[in-house]
Amino acid sequence: MSQQHAASPAAPLAPAATRDGSGAQADRGAAPDPLLEFEDVVLRFAGVTAIDGVSFEVGPTELFAVIGPNGAGKTSIFNVLSGVYRPQEGSVRFDGEDLLGREPDEIAGLGMARTFQNIELFENLTVIDNLMLGRHRHIRYGWLSGLLYAGRAKREEVEHRAAIEETIDFLEIEQYRKYPVGLLPYGIQKRVELGRALAMEPKLLLLDEPVAGMNVEETEDTARFILDIREELGIPIILVDHDMGLVMDLADRVLCLDFGRPLTVGTPADVQRHPDVIAAYLGGGDHTHDLISAQHDSADETAYPREEGAS
Repeated sequence: MSQQHAASPAAPLAPAATRDGSGAQADRGAAPDPLLEFEDVVLRFAGVTAIDGVSFEVGPTELFAVIGPNGAGKTSIFNVLSGVYRPQEGSVRFDGEDLLGREPDEIAGLGMARTFQNIELFENLTVIDNLMLGRHRHIRYGWLSGLLYAGRAKREEVEHRAAIEETIDFLEIEQYRKYPVGLLPYGIQKRVELGRALAMEPKLLLLDEPVAGMNVEETEDTARFILDIREELGIPIILVDHDMGLVMDLADRVLCLDFGRPLTVGTPADVQRHPDVIAAYLGGGDHTHDLISAQHDSADETAYPREEGAS
């Protein structure tokens, strides 16, 4: 990855202590300001309410997950965050900036990157060319310099290619770098799409169903890369996925939705035990807690290991 990310590990959960005007030491346990604030958002389409009063925050080092049955509003939240949808009510702030009313390219320019549930790559372009598209927000040269491929354009091109090679190494796709994406296996294509998002050097990464359609080995590889992105690159993540083993093993906190309504938000353990979550997924009943616990326990507990000391 870029020098900016490679040189800076994940920031601590609590900021370093400071002193106020009187010389008194500030509270060491004070929580950092949230990177993202999603408050009381309502999104309607004609007579359908896709998001119904949803609120949550994401910290600057957090891996936050959003779960829920099909049609719960998970991807709608991502579309609001990335500027595709504009909600009728509520507010969204990212890194101190109001996002509502901004175009998707403006939001990407602020440092928010996403992957898609369905792969959105240029199949006839190589892996390198697809990843270079992620560098677009960092291009500073003008059209004339680019047309002549001289001066600043040539220097920047070399820098961007170097950053792309770091991304390729990080995701272990060196052998595919010059292949057209359309010829690659599905799991590798998903990894290339992740690489394009990382090439943006985002402040926040949105992962929409990153392991959908993958086999067990591909899922384990993707889980490892998600942990590395968070722990080594220091990039906070919002994760949407139906794989409960993946979500419960990786996430710091989980928000559960049902028909656009927030059911609960909390630690993975608390969310799994919440009666409304159990009812939404399994329809309630005396044995639903045992069933949802068994679903999680059946996942390979060694597939997504946390580094010692990770939150």
